[in-house]
Amino acid sequence: MKIATWNVNSLTVRLPQVLDWLAANPVDALCLQELKLTDEKFPFKEIEAAGYHSAVFGQKTYNGVAILSRTAPRDVVKNITGFADEQSRVITVTLDSPVGEVRLVNGYFVNGQAPDSEKFEYKMRWLEGLQNALRDELANHAQLVLVGDFNITVDDRDTYDAEGLRETIHHTSAERAHFQALIELGLTDAFRLFEQPEKSYSWWDYREFAFRRNRGLRIDHVLVSQALKEKVSSCVIDKLPRKNERPSDHVPVIVELAGI
Repeated sequence: MKIATWNVNSLTVRLPQVLDWLAANPVDALCLQELKLTDEKFPFKEIEAAGYHSAVFGQKTYNGVAILSRTAPRDVVKNITGFADEQSRVITVTLDSPVGEVRLVNGYFVNGQAPDSEKFEYKMRWLEGLQNALRDELANHAQLVLVGDFNITVDDRDTYDAEGLRETIHHTSAERAHFQALIELGLTDAFRLFEQPEKSYSWWDYREFAFRRNRGLRIDHVLVSQALKEKVSSCVIDKLPRKNERPSDHVPVIVELAGI
């Protein structure tokens, strides 16, 4: 089973790129963030023509998440159970797959803006709410995958300037502590299960030729539950879409699960 996560930064703009990518990379599930459109504007027909079902939680102008899957999604939950939120940031589904039933959680994590801002306080509350919900999900679903744009670098390997950006947004000790709290629920960073090239990033600013200079961050992650850890056969970042005309500032991250 192959699962990919991709912040497309406007599906309206990036739909042709998503369809082209799926044609070249026929994953079993593609989790999208930052749709920036309502459910009514979602391209259901185009996605269905590509061979995928769609579970969608949209929002006008901002946020919005979706899961495109080869098999029909079941038990769809929108947003974080037990956490009141006006933003469309999380969608959870159950998928049947060759490795068994998989609970798939797709999140567009709060950016947070700056460590001393109200948006950062919201991010801290949001992350705590997510942890509480995932604790219950893991109790009911042994095979769980959490993917998305986390807006958090895990450690100094995940940033082009560890010292210069230390304790700035995406790099704060508080954010990284929340990431560690997710790990302590029984999750594993699939990307770090394998030896990876140095300076492996999933996001680059549009400004200052950041992609060309590889001044990026790894903030798009795939976490797997203990029951799936031994089934992870690869986890890679696909940088190719960043070379597209009018690309997203993020690129896909793909995890492959193999039966054992």
